[in-house]
Amino acid sequence: MRRSLFWTAILALGVVPTTGCLFRTRPVEDQLSKSPLKEATQQGLIDEINQQAEAIKSLKATVDIDSSAGGIKKGHVTQYKEIRGYVLARKPEWLHMIGLMPFVRTTAFDMVSDGNDFKLWIPPRNKFVIGKNKVTSGDEDQPMEKIRPQNISDALLIHRIDPENEIAVVENGQEILHDNKGRRVLQDDYEVTVIKKADDGWKLSRKIIISRTDLKPHREFIYGDDGKVMTDARYAEYKDYNGFSFPSRIEISLPQEEYDLTLNMLKVDINTPLRDDQFVLAEPPGATVVHLDRPQSTLVTPLGDAR
Repeated sequence: MRRSLFWTAILALGVVPTTGCLFRTRPVEDQLSKSPLKEATQQGLIDEINQQAEAIKSLKATVDIDSSAGGIKKGHVTQYKEIRGYVLARKPEWLHMIGLMPFVRTTAFDMVSDGNDFKLWIPPRNKFVIGKNKVTSGDEDQPMEKIRPQNISDALLIHRIDPENEIAVVENGQEILHDNKGRRVLQDDYEVTVIKKADDGWKLSRKIIISRTDLKPHREFIYGDDGKVMTDARYAEYKDYNGFSFPSRIEISLPQEEYDLTLNMLKVDINTPLRDDQFVLAEPPGATVVHLDRPQSTLVTPLGDAR
């Protein structure tokens, strides 16, 4: 008897969709991309990333900078539009970046780093900040003081995958795009996850998203030792610069600092020789000097005091 009732219920459910009582169908909103997709092996993707990383040693660029600061933590977002800037980057982690005020073209900020130490000059606030790249303290109300040059240099020039200290695996994934009507389009991609060897074991280092339309990096997540995303970089509109394929727009998001930076490349020179003295920033006379690697009570010292 129970068996008969079971099959009667199953048959009844099979009829219900035609009545429209319990089931409803709806069209699928997401679309699949119709772009031709390229194929690559795991080793082929790793080799391509390494070849590009080894080919580009330095970058000299004139850029327009759009940025925004703030988010959920701060409760509001402030946007800064079209600041002219200049960027010098040299591997492994050297960076010199200058931003100019709109219209008057005076210096808004000047930042240098050798990969370990950094200096930041903010003329509008007459403040000169000195610290280590790994020191994250700073004025919470001043987003420029929260940025570390390493976040920018790592996003600008993707690093090679080191087979002696890193392991890379490839996942077939999908990225979400949008068509000209704003509808979501799903497109297959390759996701190269890089795990690095650390003193206390293996840790997630990076994830590089490779578009299957051109087999170029279109996004990179860079993780901290705690597994949090420190940098989320997007690469778009690749162009040829003297034989080198390089994105003409780079969007850098720093979620922990709630700071976003978009670099629109106006002029790019790749592998131009850059001298060490081009990454030097002297302390301006009369500036208030802030040492981020000192105890809070001794962070600020007048220029010229013993250090």
